[in-house]
Amino acid sequence: MNIGWQKGDRINGITTYVRIRDGKFWIEEDWTEEGIANELINAGVPKENIVLAFHSPKMRPYTEFAVA
Repeated sequence: MNIGWQKGDRINGITTYVRIRDGKFWIEEDWTEEGIANELINAGVPKENIVLAFHSPKMRPYTEFAVA
């Protein structure tokens, strides 16, 4: 999470947000350079257990990851 002040205004934002649901990693938000999905794959998590939830359900079948 990014928290702080910029030009006198309070700012905050989520860098990453990952949920575990039904035994799968649901990536809701990912603004990291490497990508959380890549980190999970490098740690041995199969692509079938990773949902790119930031994509709409209609677009998920076109990724190489789980649909839901």
